[in-house]
Amino acid sequence: MRQCKKMTAPGAISRAGPELSVTCSPDVPTHTQPRHAVASEGRDPLRGVISPPQDRVDLLTRVAQEHEEYQAAVDEFQLWLRAAVEKAQACTGSGCQLPTELRLSTLQDLAKDFSQGEEALRRLEAWSAGIIQHTSPLGAEKIARELEEMRRVLEKQRILWGEEEAQLQDLLSSKDARERQLRRLEAELGEFQKGLQRLAQGGLEPSVKGKTAGTEDELVARWRLYSASRAALASEEPRVARLQAQLKELVAFPDLQPLCDSVVVAIQEYKSMKGKSTRLCNSTRVELWQRFQRPLRDLQLWRALAQRLLDVTVSLPDLPSVHTFLPQIEAALAESARLKEQLAALPLKSDLLSGIFGQERASGLLAQVAGCMQDREPLHSSLLQRKGKLQGLLAQHKDFGAAFAPLQRKLLDLQARLQAEKGLQRDLPAKQTQLLRLQGLQEEGLELEVHVEAMKCLVQEDSSHQHKLDQLCSDYGALRRSLEDLVDRSQQSVREHCTFSHQLMDLQQWVAVATQTLESHRGDLGLWNAESREAGVEKLVAEFPEKEASLALVEAHGRLVMEKSSPEGAAEVQEELRELAESWRALRLLEEEMLSLIRNRQLQSSEVDSGKKLVFTNNIPKSGFLIKPLDPVPGRRCSGPSAQADLLEEGEGGFEDGSQLLRNFEQWLRVENSKLVRIIAMRVTSAKDVRTREAKLQELQAQVPEGQRLFEDVLHLGPSGAASEELEDLRYRWMLYKSKLKDAGHLLLQSSAEESSAFQTARRWRGPCSLLRKACCLALWLQLLLLLFLLLLFLLPAGEEARGCIRANNFASSFMLMLRYDGPPPT
Repeated sequence: MRQCKKMTAPGAISRAGPELSVTCSPDVPTHTQPRHAVASEGRDPLRGVISPPQDRVDLLTRVAQEHEEYQAAVDEFQLWLRAAVEKAQACTGSGCQLPTELRLSTLQDLAKDFSQGEEALRRLEAWSAGIIQHTSPLGAEKIARELEEMRRVLEKQRILWGEEEAQLQDLLSSKDARERQLRRLEAELGEFQKGLQRLAQGGLEPSVKGKTAGTEDELVARWRLYSASRAALASEEPRVARLQAQLKELVAFPDLQPLCDSVVVAIQEYKSMKGKSTRLCNSTRVELWQRFQRPLRDLQLWRALAQRLLDVTVSLPDLPSVHTFLPQIEAALAESARLKEQLAALPLKSDLLSGIFGQERASGLLAQVAGCMQDREPLHSSLLQRKGKLQGLLAQHKDFGAAFAPLQRKLLDLQARLQAEKGLQRDLPAKQTQLLRLQGLQEEGLELEVHVEAMKCLVQEDSSHQHKLDQLCSDYGALRRSLEDLVDRSQQSVREHCTFSHQLMDLQQWVAVATQTLESHRGDLGLWNAESREAGVEKLVAEFPEKEASLALVEAHGRLVMEKSSPEGAAEVQEELRELAESWRALRLLEEEMLSLIRNRQLQSSEVDSGKKLVFTNNIPKSGFLIKPLDPVPGRRCSGPSAQADLLEEGEGGFEDGSQLLRNFEQWLRVENSKLVRIIAMRVTSAKDVRTREAKLQELQAQVPEGQRLFEDVLHLGPSGAASEELEDLRYRWMLYKSKLKDAGHLLLQSSAEESSAFQTARRWRGPCSLLRKACCLALWLQLLLLLFLLLLFLLPAGEEARGCIRANNFASSFMLMLRYDGPPPT
């Protein structure tokens, strides 16, 4: 019904429009038509008398009819205007329950009808001009007032409609933005919940068997698992902060309560898992601390027992007392040997102790262990002497044969056990155990030496017994020397295996962390801070050359360990190296994928940015153009147009030569680095291979001065300031190559010496030179750091001065060209 009324007024007024030219025009008076009146009077004299009153009546009739039509049109327009105002009020205001899209559509329809209403009002105003001519002043004022009121109402409604439409448009825009923000928040929340689920499934919940104390290895494995979970949860802290910030913004919207509840639940679950991982890690650390403190407590009890035995056995009255206390002393010595094994194993785990308890507590624990072992030695020696004394007392009551037979059996047993220990071991714990067994054999040999010395007083008068005792002493001397040599080799093997294990574990952890970091960047769906993630990836990729050198050194250490391990152990080491190489190749593939993604994104960003800036044509050749001003530029060290042009040409040529030198040096360094990696990866099976590897390494070292000369040429004719970062990267890679070459030389020379001694079956000589070599290796890094610092101090000012001069010349030439150029720009 309102729609019908809305269309009635403008339509009626438009239909009445063609008649306005006749009805609204003022009537022509009778005196303006003389010919018509004269003709009428000539034809009908009576009609000439009646015609003026009749014309007046007709005029009044037309005016009244016209006024009625005008008033009907005004009434219809007012009905339409009132209906439009009611319809606008129904879809505006805070009390409106209609959807925003429907309200906006209604207002847009009213805006379309508004133009028709304005056209109808203008026709009414034009129509009113003719009506006012035949209306009294009061009527004319009323008509003008009605028209003005309708115009004011129409303008007011137009302004209100426009404001309401703008508000609805802003509301729709903010609603779309909020929906996009909600989608991003939901995506990140889903990824965060998946990460928490992966951590929960990765072993954060301890099993029933894991809740018990377990062995030391099980406790260490549990601590590493909980520490890794805690580190992973700590890395999610920035994401949690973002979710909390988004949650504060979502609280203001009641319709988003389910999403807010999901965010709150996820954050609570994260905090719960974080606290739980911390508690589990701390409890496992406490259990490990108690486990490592147990040998110290046992040693305190043993010291009290040993001191009591020494006090009691100072003077024994009879032989039964000797038989009573001698087994107790032997048991105390066995307990002392067991405690020594446990305490000696703790310094070998210094890295593990530092990782679990921190450097300070680990150092304190190791200091306690060292002090306890020093306190044990005097008591152990006193017990040995007391045991020898008691056994000497027993020997005095027996014949030589009864006393000699146990010593000979003991010597044979030690020889057999020593022969059994000459085999290669499988892994590091087996080698450490073998070392402890050999040290135990040394202590048993010391016991045997004490007994042998005690027997010398019994054979002074018998030459046959003296010969047997001398032979026993000779065999014991050979056993002691062989045992000392085997202990030295075992210690060297343990040290090399420890070094290999630590380097392998560090590199594996770095590869795992780098892989996890790159995968997290690749799988991150949220676009919160893309530039910071690209910077993190580039920073991580910058560490790859150093880690690649570490990989080669680890492989070299692994070959040394394989040569001193059993076939099963060598197979395990080879498998570990193969897995490390596969992990490294996978990491390199992931690195290439991430760098490709970053380059694609940078290209897209550059294309978008180039679309927003002014684009100049590429009419200038790529090699550049020469600027030849007529007057010399003040402040430059050359004069004349030809000198300036030559200087510019020389600068451009220097840049091109510097870039070519930079590329040539990069290619040379890449080739030399690949040669070094192949030399480190060589397998040595004979002394000839050792000499071949040494010769190749010496060839590489002989090429270092040539590389230094090329590098100095690059620095002298360095590229422009835009490539300074590339030059610094090249400087770092050159220093890294020299350091890797020197480390590889020390390592391969040591390995070659050991392999040559193995091929020649000669004993390796140990003297002050090895200590000096170790000191030089330790001071190597400090020397390289000092050399790099001095090189930077000498090179930075020269490069800055050259770049400053070239930049000043270019700016001066460009300024002179700008002053003398007349005409439109070249683009």
